[in-house]
Amino acid sequence: MKILFASAESAPFFKTGGLGDVSYALPKTLAKEPEVDIRVVLPNYSQMPPRYKEELVELKHFRFQLGHKNVYCGIKQLELDGIIFYFIDNLTYFDRAGLYGEWDDGERFAYFSTAIIEMLEVIDWIPDLIHCNDWQTAMVPVLLVDRYHWKNRLQNIRKVLTIHNIRFQGNYDAWMLPNVFGTGYNTFTDDGLKMGDRINFLKGGINFSDRVTTVSPSYAQEIMTPEFGEGLEGVLQYNAWKVKGIVNGIDYQLNDPATDPKLSVHFSIEDLSGKKENKVILQEKLGLKKDPSIPIIGMISRLTDQKGFQLIEEVLDELLQARVQVIILGTGDANFEHSFRYFENRYHDSMRACIQFDINLAQLIYAGSDMFLMPSAFEPCGLSQMIAMRYGTLPIVHETGGLKDTVQAYNQFTGEGTGFSFSGFNSRTMLNTIYFALEVFYDHPAQWEKLMKQAMKENFSWENPAKQYLNLYQELLSE
Repeated sequence: MKILFASAESAPFFKTGGLGDVSYALPKTLAKEPEVDIRVVLPNYSQMPPRYKEELVELKHFRFQLGHKNVYCGIKQLELDGIIFYFIDNLTYFDRAGLYGEWDDGERFAYFSTAIIEMLEVIDWIPDLIHCNDWQTAMVPVLLVDRYHWKNRLQNIRKVLTIHNIRFQGNYDAWMLPNVFGTGYNTFTDDGLKMGDRINFLKGGINFSDRVTTVSPSYAQEIMTPEFGEGLEGVLQYNAWKVKGIVNGIDYQLNDPATDPKLSVHFSIEDLSGKKENKVILQEKLGLKKDPSIPIIGMISRLTDQKGFQLIEEVLDELLQARVQVIILGTGDANFEHSFRYFENRYHDSMRACIQFDINLAQLIYAGSDMFLMPSAFEPCGLSQMIAMRYGTLPIVHETGGLKDTVQAYNQFTGEGTGFSFSGFNSRTMLNTIYFALEVFYDHPAQWEKLMKQAMKENFSWENPAKQYLNLYQELLSE
């Protein structure tokens, strides 16, 4: 089974978010299957770390037609963890200040999508299936059907599209079809790319793919509603027969409290004593009172409305009156950055706002906190709550998307649960849930430890999601 995994980013080369983690971890897990030959194709951004740049091998270079332009395309190759990575090389498009957010992103990823297809016959490796991710590669299925259908070797390639966050769709002027993609207006229809008087890359990908997946079963249902569909709910309802939600995994080698190299003290479900030591190390590092009996609520996130920080902002004054320590790590909207710095100054004994990205501190927060707060307005999957549980830190989450699918709310009557959750997206409901968690922490320590162990026993490795993707591929190729 030959699979080409197409993505705009992948760790460890380039990463801005969860897509980068998935694009590395899922192919790495699938590659363990003896019958799978999976390869990854990425843009060759100038941000690649030097150690990988030195390992790149020049494979081929050629030119192709991109609308009115005749463009250069270099193919570079590198092997990592048993996977071949192809990098599409063109300095005009990929030697930029950032991976995204450029004035010509439409043309940049139109080039990338076209180059992915153009390279297949050049490298003489035709996959059975191309797995595309988000709007940046969503035009690959469209082009295979519309522009390249006459090529015999490409006619039977099956097409899977994964939506990681439906908010980002790739909306551009319809003139791109003839002028950039070099096609006519055949696909400019309501059941194709048409969105008002513009084209929508993601809509095209949904309509022209054989299967559409998203990163949790609940999110797959949510995006079919006006509240979460971002204007594409009707398209998804029309294509509901081919939509499936598969929860992402986390890297169990990187996120293991027993071996994590970023921790100076390790612990496990059999011996939790090291967790308290990490807590004291965290308190000392941030200048908080060193006392393992004070509960720590940790947060690691982009500071945005989507992540629910407006709810936290509304109740911090009240929450910090309790015997609790609050730690926030992340960067984002300026208003939140300023606001949380203000709270740190006002409540210096119990609050820390670390407005930065620090992977070492992040791992210590996962390991040293007692609770992990994620009140996201919507969350396609979420990885932080799964990492927190791996480290015995109980999540407090809003019941949405992947948070709903991965965190089992504590039931005080049966003792079941792996965290705490609330269903109404408002600050009072969230605060009451935090108070409930604090009550269990203070008044029922044996129950708290039981919940920690139940959370740590959950299996969020990539093995199960990879099996689900493999089954989906096999079903598709046997049709």
